[in-house]
Amino acid sequence: MTVNERGPMDAYSQIVAGVADHLLPRVVQLRMGRRQTSGWRPTGSGSAVVFTPDGYLLTAAHVVEAADSGTALFSEGTERRVEIVGRDPLSDLAIAKVDASSERLDAATLGNADQLRVGQLVVAVGSPLGLTGTVTAGVVSAVGRSLAARAGSGARIVENVIQTDAALNPGNSGGALADSTGEVVGINTAVAGIGLGLAVPIGSGTRRIIAALLHDGRVRRAWLGIAGARRPLSQRIANRLGQPAGIGVEDVVSGSPAAAAGLRTGDLILEVDGQAVADASDLQRLMLDEAIGRAMRLRILRLGEVVELSAIPGELAA
Repeated sequence: MTVNERGPMDAYSQIVAGVADHLLPRVVQLRMGRRQTSGWRPTGSGSAVVFTPDGYLLTAAHVVEAADSGTALFSEGTERRVEIVGRDPLSDLAIAKVDASSERLDAATLGNADQLRVGQLVVAVGSPLGLTGTVTAGVVSAVGRSLAARAGSGARIVENVIQTDAALNPGNSGGALADSTGEVVGINTAVAGIGLGLAVPIGSGTRRIIAALLHDGRVRRAWLGIAGARRPLSQRIANRLGQPAGIGVEDVVSGSPAAAAGLRTGDLILEVDGQAVADASDLQRLMLDEAIGRAMRLRILRLGEVVELSAIPGELAA
């Protein structure tokens, strides 16, 4: 069969072109800066996704870091002023807004990254290197990766980060990573190497962060004040306790809620409020805003004996 007999585009090209047609009007280039007495100082640039018709944009927190305003450049060439609504460096997500009082904007649909499979087609849309409306395609190279994020004294692991081989360059950050239906399943966050890009997944946790940023302009998280890692239990103790591992406490921050509760270096945390924990990510998932100031029951293993403690998490300063 000749090229002409196959038609102008194969199935792969049709999918990528369809996603591009859908998302290009919904992904903007950001040029961010900060007002100073001497004038407006540029702080950086990147991309953002329009996700509501009234002008809210989802982007990466590091794109708008140190900025208080900017400009959004749309694919058809129009520009709109941007204001920061909220940012969360510990998830590398932020929300900005453009004025849409005169007309409703085309908005992208946020999908669900939990359904992604390795090898699945994904399309990245953004403004790398200042080039507005750039489209690249690839596959999901891996799921379940982790990305360390830090802000001030706070640190956190962004879980289930999407790894893709779709070409990403500086400026893609904050842009869309979409599936074959055009739904946004991730926000591009980092270029980790040649052929290795990372995106923050859109899922239930992301939606909680988006809701908090829209409502409060920030995300509140609980904090115990320990450093720890997964520690396997011996087979005998694992059989007795009914779980294979816990969180080994490697350090307790002085003056922290964990110190006040009596946690010590060498303790092994088995349960928090009746939920088994085996690594730091298990504990992180329980450190939500509603845990701040509420007593939590800790079941720990100390020198071979099971001990119960009560800890009252504080608020993590980001």
